[in-house]
Amino acid sequence: MDPIYVTGHRNPDTDSIVSAMAYAALRNTLGDREYQAARLGHISDETQLVLDRFGFRPPQLISSMYTQVQDLEYDTPPALGAAVTVNRAWSVLQANGNLPGIPVANDDGTLYGMLMPEDIAQYDMQTIYTPQLEQVPVFNLLSVLEGKLLNDAEDSVDHISGEVVIALPQSREGLLFSKTDSVVICGNQPDLIRRALELNVNCLILCQTELPEDLRKLETTTCIISTPFDAYRAVRLIYHSTPIGRICRRENLVTFHLGDLVDDVKEIVLKERAPCYPILDTDNKIVGLLYQNHLLRPRRKRVVLVDHNEKAQSVPGLEEAQILEIIDHHRLADIQTTNPIYFRNEPVGSTTTIVAGMFQERGLMPSEKMAGLMAAAIVSDTVMFKSPTCTEKDRRMAARMARIAKESLEDLGKAIFSASAGEDRPVEDLLFTDFKEFHIAGHFFGVSQITCVDSPHLLSRKDEFLTLMESTMKKRGYSMMLLMLTDVLLEGTQLIYLGDEETIRQALGADVRGNEVFLPKVMSRKKQIIPMLTALWG
Repeated sequence: MDPIYVTGHRNPDTDSIVSAMAYAALRNTLGDREYQAARLGHISDETQLVLDRFGFRPPQLISSMYTQVQDLEYDTPPALGAAVTVNRAWSVLQANGNLPGIPVANDDGTLYGMLMPEDIAQYDMQTIYTPQLEQVPVFNLLSVLEGKLLNDAEDSVDHISGEVVIALPQSREGLLFSKTDSVVICGNQPDLIRRALELNVNCLILCQTELPEDLRKLETTTCIISTPFDAYRAVRLIYHSTPIGRICRRENLVTFHLGDLVDDVKEIVLKERAPCYPILDTDNKIVGLLYQNHLLRPRRKRVVLVDHNEKAQSVPGLEEAQILEIIDHHRLADIQTTNPIYFRNEPVGSTTTIVAGMFQERGLMPSEKMAGLMAAAIVSDTVMFKSPTCTEKDRRMAARMARIAKESLEDLGKAIFSASAGEDRPVEDLLFTDFKEFHIAGHFFGVSQITCVDSPHLLSRKDEFLTLMESTMKKRGYSMMLLMLTDVLLEGTQLIYLGDEETIRQALGADVRGNEVFLPKVMSRKKQIIPMLTALWG
């Protein structure tokens, strides 16, 4: 069963990570085992501290929801080794519903070549005009002929080569075989058997007969094989003892990998128009075959969105995925779905508060570790209950989770906000740890937030932040960029900004100068900064 990814927004904060993990755990506990928590970006120091504190590993990192080759219902026929006989390869082709082709593998499972039915047909036609065997393993011959060795050639001969001839009566002297480098096929013809043995031909194949007793004593280097087949069938099967590695296609093969995007694959398939294509994994090992009809109805990835409902903040390729549910506490944005879905949006300070309530509604108590993780996420997203987004429900749910986890909310808060700033980290890490892009009324801009307990220390690095912000604005085409240094102890935000100063002054009602301003009681990006800008731009 393909996974259902539960994922928060890009540049995930603690609430985004934990709500995804908690919701996946809830659904899996209820028996829906497909749910898998995922993340879209780097784990912050704060989130890592919380995960480590309660013994969890970060969720799986995913980069897109675009439909890939791995999402297709591709075929998985057997891959044959290059040493397999043509005879066996043809049997496999027929036994698997007349496959359009079959992959040929190296010993380590990587691709050696591709064998098509037409390759076997072409080889068969060539043997009519060039009746020659070239270094065919003797055991290949024994296999296809269902034969047995009648002398000690097993110990002295490994490969058979030579011109393939069917022995004719001695009355036709001009048509008799005369080369030592021959593979002679005959029936119950003692004179011709003797001739072949005395000539020391490379191989003598006896069809539906045994070696006469008097000829067993002749000294010869000829490899003697008996077969239950008649001469006609034997001569055809001889050529089918050739290893497929010699006739399969090896040049200019078009292959695809599991991670390739289906849109890209379609373009190549339309151009190449081959009957099938090998599919390889990340180690270039063969995993299957792709046909054109596999591209008609690809499976879409399934996803549950938590802590966001805005396309710009979600996973790339979301438009190709099947959105099953959305659980969020932000404003309604621009994500659309093709079918009705379960959508839960509550005006609380943390998405984890909503998920914790869903545990309660279903009569489930989370484990101590999961409860501790959820308590920490609520504390983080409500800025220790000082954010204007915080509600009484957040406080009650955080307290309940802390009791289950036997944790102190005050201790959790101190640990979280001491780690979140990481004042000595590179400015790039600090700026983009909790960063979101917004499209509002034709304005495209970015807002970063760092929650800390010592904003003056971070403010001393203002020039570093401004330099990075300026280059980011030019690179991404922003009209404005804001950095919120939200101080838990000061209960306000030091705002560093780039863009139209008059916009900042009117939206925030503050006396701004020198690219910075202190905003008392401003603790929330989504409930204070963004609504102010939205109101200004209408």
